[in-house]
Amino acid sequence: MDAMDRKILAELQQDGRLTVTELAARVQLSVSPCHRRVRDLERSGAIRGYRAVVDPAAIGLNFEALVFATLRWQAPDTVAEFEEAVAAVPHVMQAERLFGEPDYLLRVATADLEAFQQLYDQQLARLPGVQRLTSTLVMKHVVNNRPLPE
Repeated sequence: MDAMDRKILAELQQDGRLTVTELAARVQLSVSPCHRRVRDLERSGAIRGYRAVVDPAAIGLNFEALVFATLRWQAPDTVAEFEEAVAAVPHVMQAERLFGEPDYLLRVATADLEAFQQLYDQQLARLPGVQRLTSTLVMKHVVNNRPLPE
């Protein structure tokens, strides 16, 4: 990965809908080499995909919480079962395994507090291996969906 690849990645993180021609102009490269570099970045896995960034409020998800999960026992089966089950909960937008306690951080989006309570009681609290859940409400996003640094 060289400086030109990093420029290409920076531009695509800002606007993934750029045409190859627009991208080439922004990074000051001719179209063919730019296209070849983008294909190489896709093949190598540096670019994992393209997607639209949707405003949660626009689709009725006005409530967000961070849920910290501590497991009873971290045997390989428990961890795998928990991770598989949490991945199946559509309102979990992100799930991170952490070092130390708690074991996991889940970012959850719902319509409102009542919907969150229902999700918490009916799904999150019943996840395999959960010893304790604690949560905090997101008041405001200060930094969100920031592109990776060059």
